[in-house]
Amino acid sequence: MRIPDAAPGAKILAFGHYQPANIVTNDDLAKTIETNDEWIQSRVGIKERRVAPPSETEIDMAVQAGGKALAGSGLDAADIDLVIVASCTLESQIPNAAARVAHRLGIDSPGAFDVNAACAGFCYALGTASAAVRAGSAKNVLVVGTEKLSQWVDWSDRATAVIFADGAGAAVVTASETPGIGPVVWGSAGDKYDAIIIKDRDSFLHQEGQTVFRWATTALHPVAREACERAGVDPADLAAFVPHQANLRIIESIARKLGADNAVIARDIVLAGNTSAASIPLALSRMIERGEVQSGQLALLLGFGAGLTFAGQVVEIP
Repeated sequence: MRIPDAAPGAKILAFGHYQPANIVTNDDLAKTIETNDEWIQSRVGIKERRVAPPSETEIDMAVQAGGKALAGSGLDAADIDLVIVASCTLESQIPNAAARVAHRLGIDSPGAFDVNAACAGFCYALGTASAAVRAGSAKNVLVVGTEKLSQWVDWSDRATAVIFADGAGAAVVTASETPGIGPVVWGSAGDKYDAIIIKDRDSFLHQEGQTVFRWATTALHPVAREACERAGVDPADLAAFVPHQANLRIIESIARKLGADNAVIARDIVLAGNTSAASIPLALSRMIERGEVQSGQLALLLGFGAGLTFAGQVVEIP
């Protein structure tokens, strides 16, 4: 069998991100729930987060981030033939988000589907996009992570209200003569499925914080190392480590065990909160925008969250 137009590799052409305008500080939260700035920062590392108004949807945010990534890629909407949206907070399940995002961006008749791997969703979607390009099933793929967690959070619950936020991040993937996206290492711990859960459409998000913390700080650094090994990269050669922005203590624990001593560690959670599937592209896009990393350098992405799912891969920064 001959696979037509198959590419030896895939790479990222550009990132884009979007955050709602409304900033909610720790002091703002302290006005309505029993908490304070010191308590929040000492436990999760967050100073402020963005919260979308009721009129702004996860689709709106995805369009903003996706449009920015598309503009930065140098491609036209007509060049995109596959759109993948990663999200676990969509208010409407039918139709999917990807088709709606594609339509609003003027992308005509692409393949379009959603991925729900919670906070690992962007890495799952990026791995799928890379595979589709290398197999010849797609030429150019728009990958978006978008979340409106605020609509699933009980704002009187201190355990979750201080953590979660809204936003979107996106990337454009295309064929490459050499691989610019390493093999994805992914998996799940389904026995802990109820550690982060929304039981039904009438429920709020519930998280067993200590269970998640113990799992993340013990089980994930081997995944990060395996992603480096499968890409043929030593952690010391990484320019950036961009894990899911779940908790600053988790981020720093994994980074320390990984041994990526020369890498810039993404700490976007401090000002953006936990935006689930949006957090990795949002953080890396902002790092690129600030000039903290350069084109051609290597970054390790590591997503993990509800399911419990995890995924990671090394990418070349566009």
